[in-house]
Amino acid sequence: MKNLLAKAAETHSLSKEELIAVLNDDTCMDELLQTADAIRQKYVGDEIHLRGLIEFSNFCKNNCLYCGLRRDNKKLERYRIDIPTIISLAEYAKNMGLKTVVLQSGEDMHFTAERMVEIIKGIKSLGLALTLSIGEKSTEEYEAYRKAGADRYLIRIETTDKKLYQDNDPDMSWENRVRCMNDLKSQGYELGSGCLVGLPEQTIESLADDILFFKEMNCDMIGIGPFIPHPETPLKDAKGGTLDLSLKVMALTRLILPDINIPATTAMEALAPDGQARALCGGANVIMPNITLTDYRKHYQLYPGKTTTGYTPAESLNKVINKIESLGRTVGKGCGRSKKWLKEQQE
Repeated sequence: MKNLLAKAAETHSLSKEELIAVLNDDTCMDELLQTADAIRQKYVGDEIHLRGLIEFSNFCKNNCLYCGLRRDNKKLERYRIDIPTIISLAEYAKNMGLKTVVLQSGEDMHFTAERMVEIIKGIKSLGLALTLSIGEKSTEEYEAYRKAGADRYLIRIETTDKKLYQDNDPDMSWENRVRCMNDLKSQGYELGSGCLVGLPEQTIESLADDILFFKEMNCDMIGIGPFIPHPETPLKDAKGGTLDLSLKVMALTRLILPDINIPATTAMEALAPDGQARALCGGANVIMPNITLTDYRKHYQLYPGKTTTGYTPAESLNKVINKIESLGRTVGKGCGRSKKWLKEQQE
């Protein structure tokens, strides 16, 4: 196993069989995280980049079996934040010292391309970098967002197992998801993706395929988190994912894609109080403090147990900064563009 980790650290390449071997080995956890952390330090440094997260709508037209925002969840109190408030939240983020905001929502058809362009232009006028996480759109819509100033787009594949994808995402298409990713990459976005770890019937082989897929798609950011069953979904009684396996997948992703951005996801913190800290010591270099208004935040229920629920935006940011300082790391001073993306722009 030491030889495999050394190979990954030196060549940033492992075969599917080698990835499976590491994922199945429970004796190498500490060494894997330490190796990934060393590669993180070498390629992207000690800064931890902050992205102010604005969850502006929890309406969603989709019915994914694992997600609390699914349209058939009739117990969820739905909300939309109006455009002036969204922009004012972004301005608040800027005033708190943040350089990047992330606009995230369900796939809400109320927010048309025209409305999104208005929001994007309003936020970009503040001098902030902007990430969108609003789901599957047409090529023309992505182009409009890009022309309006959007810098990054996060669209998680969730799983590269096509059958598993179709089983858990009814009425959606794995091929269309990949089409979206190709469109975004070709239009010059920093492309973010990621996967859920621990979906029912997911295999270690599938997780290895996920890591190889991220490399093939030339992603600039990867978010990895455990599947946490939501009580108002068909998967409410599922076992769910584990923190350790999620950390393994994340660490291997860092070794294979050494110069990308990797967030320490809030889902990891939901499973363990030190979940994000362990991620930051195992290859992660991004945290997304939640700056959504407190009254709305409790209704953005992708999964239960979100640790940011109930805190004000300022409290969320302070908790994140304290966590970073406790690890001896520093808060990034810029907008934290992907090192890989920047290198590609110069070539």
